[in-house]
Amino acid sequence: MWKLEQPKSLSPSLIQQLIIKVVGLGFKRNNPNTVVIKKSTHLALRLGQLGSNLLSPFHTPPCPFYIPSYGQITCLMSQFCLNFKRTMISFLWLILLTHIRWVNTADLANVSTSQVLNIFILAGQSNMSGRGGVINHGQNGLANETWDGVIPPECQSNSNILRLNAGLTWVEAQEPLHQDIDLGKVCGVGPGMSFANSVLKRDPSIGVIGLVPCAIGGTNISEWARGGSLYNHMIRRTEAALQGGGQLQALLWYQGESDTETLEDAKLYRFRLKRLFKNVLRDLQSPTLPVIQVALASSIGSYMEQVRKAQLSINLPNVRTVDAKGLPVGMDYVHITTLAQVQLGQMLADTFLQTHQTTQAVLLPVQTETVTSNAPRCCSNFVLDLLLSPFR
Repeated sequence: MWKLEQPKSLSPSLIQQLIIKVVGLGFKRNNPNTVVIKKSTHLALRLGQLGSNLLSPFHTPPCPFYIPSYGQITCLMSQFCLNFKRTMISFLWLILLTHIRWVNTADLANVSTSQVLNIFILAGQSNMSGRGGVINHGQNGLANETWDGVIPPECQSNSNILRLNAGLTWVEAQEPLHQDIDLGKVCGVGPGMSFANSVLKRDPSIGVIGLVPCAIGGTNISEWARGGSLYNHMIRRTEAALQGGGQLQALLWYQGESDTETLEDAKLYRFRLKRLFKNVLRDLQSPTLPVIQVALASSIGSYMEQVRKAQLSINLPNVRTVDAKGLPVGMDYVHITTLAQVQLGQMLADTFLQTHQTTQAVLLPVQTETVTSNAPRCCSNFVLDLLLSPFR
């Protein structure tokens, strides 16, 4: 099961052994990145600039580092020289190849799992961002909005549902999902949590769900054009979500209210929407990625029916449409209610599961043989023996 945890660090006991073994021998710091132990044993550790929660005792000022328990495998070239007095002169330079990945503290949080992370993009405008439970207390056309804070049972947090926050860190998802993404707006309940909970309830074997909120309220389809800030933001967030591993499962798209105001936008909507979907699939290198869009539920907009017709007529092979018409809307006649968001999330889940079951097998954990070791994760006993042998 996926769970959030602190980064797996180099064993403090191992570092302590290294320090204890050289007590009394004396040492000096040549520079902030190198410690040279004097007398019989010389140990030079070049650590470089790292990022972690564990501070290296060999740095002034202390420099943090850690070894993740997953992810891409790269190489750290740790250079050390062992010199034994009266027996031999400096005789060994070795490049240690260890399973280590250095990251910055602003990168994705470390998540360990034996299951696949199933990633879903949530994009569009305000009804995807979520306005369920948002109340406008303003008068004379002035906005004074607050969220009532009501979270239905279908939208409650679940340890198997994660959310990529604005800092590109996986955290446990909770409403409002877009609170740090759709800035300058009051966000409430959207379809994302209802969708995720419904998918897990109907198919627990699917594993862990990772939601990537990208929706921005009040946006026109032309603002999502390839190369624009909204499009680039969505692509960057999705690529960041995939860095730690996982499978991109679908794009959930709900947008179009802002394109119902002029005839020109309504006429161009179908062309712009198809182009958007094609660009996303190409740029994410996922030509068969399911796209599940929502046909508008709103009842206002001079060209509402033209936009809905455009949405319902999209004929791309991997695009499915969920029709939200008939779902209850709020007092503004634009944003669907909290209960409607719950229902919409379940409708999206139905469509995804139907598509998922017909296009690919459900992703299951890979069964591998487990071999136990006393060494820290990502570091072999061979490496530990080399490091500690001079002190034994």
